[in-house]
Amino acid sequence: MILQVNGIHFSYPGNEVLYNAEFSAKKGEFVAILGPNGTGKTTLLKCINKILKPSLGTVYMGPINIHQLKGNELAKKIGYVEQNRSSSRTTVFNAVLLGRKPHIKWDVSPEDIEIVGNVLHSMNISKFAMRYLDELSGGEVQKVIIARSLAQKPELLLMDEPTNHLDLKNQVEVMETIREIIDEGEVTTIVTMHDINLALRYADRFILMKGKGIYAAGGKEVITTENIEAVYSVPVTIIDHEKQQIVVPA
Repeated sequence: MILQVNGIHFSYPGNEVLYNAEFSAKKGEFVAILGPNGTGKTTLLKCINKILKPSLGTVYMGPINIHQLKGNELAKKIGYVEQNRSSSRTTVFNAVLLGRKPHIKWDVSPEDIEIVGNVLHSMNISKFAMRYLDELSGGEVQKVIIARSLAQKPELLLMDEPTNHLDLKNQVEVMETIREIIDEGEVTTIVTMHDINLALRYADRFILMKGKGIYAAGGKEVITTENIEAVYSVPVTIIDHEKQQIVVPA
């Protein structure tokens, strides 16, 4: 499966946000979308996921035009983790089980229960399974929301700043889990992020957004001092530490 985003244009009333945005991603790739606030990162994810309708452009997964899929068909192919989801009076187990909804025909199956259990374990939240969401911290709720999308078993996973509200330990834990799932070849993942160094540690490819579109896209070769300074308007130095690149404000 190859994701192909072709010439996406989108405007809110009186405000053009995306102009001719396009990129591709292969099966099993981790793509990080980077850029300052207001450059259309979240809008791009929502256009891919059919939450927003672009004025121009198409999104294909292999031969399938995503914008022509109905709700349940779309939910089987794409998982979406959005920002700022409020908690509710439901248990963690049931919240994650909701991710299986597109696959359930008549009733919850033993396979559904097993998948939920495995995801709870991989996200290290099994101990919260019977607790209510409104009893958890913001970071714990965020991990439950990610777990629900993983339980969905999508071909494409879109995540809007998934490490928001997470402390350092949980940031690493979440990113390690996502990386493990990607390495198994099950899902292509597109993630918006603010932490460039976290993206450098885990992502395969990068999309740098500036203004109304994509400024640069590619592998680690696009993470240069010139590109970072052009996108963020901040002078930086890139250093190597234990075979890992680190971007440091100058």
